[in-house]
Amino acid sequence: MANSKIQVHPPAEKKTPWAWAIGTFFGAGLLQPGPGTYGSIAAVLLWYAAAHALHPAPAALAIGTTMAAIIATLIGIPAATIVARESGREDPGHVVIDEVAGQFFALIAIPADWRHALLSLLLFRAFDIAKPPPIRQFERLPAGTGIMLDDVAAGLFALAVAQLAHLYF
Repeated sequence: MANSKIQVHPPAEKKTPWAWAIGTFFGAGLLQPGPGTYGSIAAVLLWYAAAHALHPAPAALAIGTTMAAIIATLIGIPAATIVARESGREDPGHVVIDEVAGQFFALIAIPADWRHALLSLLLFRAFDIAKPPPIRQFERLPAGTGIMLDDVAAGLFALAVAQLAHLYF
């Protein structure tokens, strides 16, 4: 989260309902403390529920998760831009669609069991919070693009580490 306390401009009097619904991931971003963790948990729970309700083959689960990650990213960029502008903040903490997208990327090739889901969640949150290079550099991109892409990068890092862990453990 880049400078979430810096006022960019005064908050808007009106809110764009669709952007706030998506940006806060239907209110998960309004939970305290740690709204980003709530957004990540919501993504894991959705993924886990879908995997166990639909029983897809591993390849189908990976394709569906990839599609969810891409859609969340593409819808999240304009939503995050609008919510940031209307909040008067550069990267407001209540915008968690970025964590949702990043978490979906982290889950792409993960076996559908609670141990792997928990590992994916922990790795994603660690990379999202620590933001090692080059993840932090994505925050510098403008508006919703920067809000979203640092979490996408964190998700891809988490996915890579989880895949290595799966190979060796």
